[in-house]
Amino acid sequence: MKIIEAHGAKIPAIGLGTMTLKDDKCVEVVAQAIKDGYRHIDTAERYGNEKAVGDGLRASGAKRDDFFVTTKVYWTDAKPDDFMRTVENSLRSLDVSDVDLLLIHWPNPNVPLAETVGALCKAKREGMTRHIGVANFTTALLEEANHVTKEPLVNNQIEVHPYLDQTKVIAACRKFGMAVTAYCPLGRGRLPSDETLARIGEEHGKSPSQVALHWLVQQDIVPIPRTGNPEHLAENLDVFGFTLSDDEMAKIAALKRPDGRGTNPPHSPKWDS
Repeated sequence: MKIIEAHGAKIPAIGLGTMTLKDDKCVEVVAQAIKDGYRHIDTAERYGNEKAVGDGLRASGAKRDDFFVTTKVYWTDAKPDDFMRTVENSLRSLDVSDVDLLLIHWPNPNVPLAETVGALCKAKREGMTRHIGVANFTTALLEEANHVTKEPLVNNQIEVHPYLDQTKVIAACRKFGMAVTAYCPLGRGRLPSDETLARIGEEHGKSPSQVALHWLVQQDIVPIPRTGNPEHLAENLDVFGFTLSDDEMAKIAALKRPDGRGTNPPHSPKWDS
């Protein structure tokens, strides 16, 4: 599988998102994903499924170094002591000695970012994670985080898909040598019915979803689509082996729309766009 490198991290170019997957279903899907060829699994303490993800990884029969696992610490645990306790609980739930990538899930405006980033760096120094990064960080937050960190931040996980213009924050990530992971890469189910993506897909023998995912992969952005459907699991992985032309890439980029953002909870920062 294609690998995206950032500050020593080697991130598989597509992953499985697990938000909303629970219990036996989560175990089943994660195990099947690994068997299908996925090597990147994304979870978070907030999802309430880290134990099931860990059980699925073990059920797959894969060795620890055969997969890349990401987890996140929620904004309510941004204070250093809470942060470290959460990471310890995540490792216990996943039943691993470390994760590959640990992220600050959301910024907390009531806790100095330097304190949270300091805890993130401590987790890396203590061997709890191989790499560290952030999620849902804006250009301003990326500037501040990279200013206060003592360890390289390798990733920013944000909502990215053709309906949402994330040009500014993606450029900021690249300024700092950070990889970009795209959650909700299919626009919360809106993109599979898009006519432009369907027409482009016909030219390549691919579905609209595969075109949307490849549009990200071709930009070295790592999509992590979530699915519990075995057919979609295989389809979402089959997004390599073809190339979109410059004209096709531009037509897809032109799909951006004012109402494109699908994730905007009350604790969101002030977005760049």
